[in-house]
Amino acid sequence: MNLLLAEDDALLADALVAQLERAGFQVQHAPNGPVAEYLLLKQPFDLAILDLGLPMMDGLTVLKHVRAAKPTLPVVVLTAMDGLDSRVAGLNAGADDYITKPFDFPELEARLRALLRRTQPAAAAAEVEMGRLSLSREARRASIDGQALELSPREWTLLDLLVTHRDKVVTKEQIAQAWGNEGGEATGSGNSTEVYIHRLRRKFEGSGLTIRTIRGLGYLLEAESR
Repeated sequence: MNLLLAEDDALLADALVAQLERAGFQVQHAPNGPVAEYLLLKQPFDLAILDLGLPMMDGLTVLKHVRAAKPTLPVVVLTAMDGLDSRVAGLNAGADDYITKPFDFPELEARLRALLRRTQPAAAAAEVEMGRLSLSREARRASIDGQALELSPREWTLLDLLVTHRDKVVTKEQIAQAWGNEGGEATGSGNSTEVYIHRLRRKFEGSGLTIRTIRGLGYLLEAESR
């Protein structure tokens, strides 16, 4: 899991980064609000830990900006502000959880993993049938009526994502994140995504599968009823 830690206390940040990495997370650290906002808006993350008392731009402002651009990104607020008004403001701004300092790392880790379980899709089946499409995740192959589809790595990742979220809208943010997790360039904006969607649509011609563009939201994979 790729995680951003926004924390201005250098000693606490160093300790948290070390503990999170030992727990299996890949961690980037942002020491202030503008850096946190830039990284969260420009790079794909599975999760963010955000201190509210960040210098140069407070964490609540960062949270509001990021939530507007990335509505599905899980965000945990980690702060010394333990008053009721602060907790309500953080949750109303879009935080998924609110943890006050001081805290015990095992509890923080448990809350992070619980949040990821709620927000990540369930483990995908190895073999999937959707209409006339057959998809084998183990072999990373797909076919229509037994005819194998020639798919680039990005096309495969995009198809797998659309099938995993069948009948649900997949956002450009989710596509960029999936491509980023494949180890390639995390590009999901501009014309890049549309180019790959167009390629898949051409491969699906006559198959009964349709990729609909939901304006302002993303893309939806549907199978025509027979």
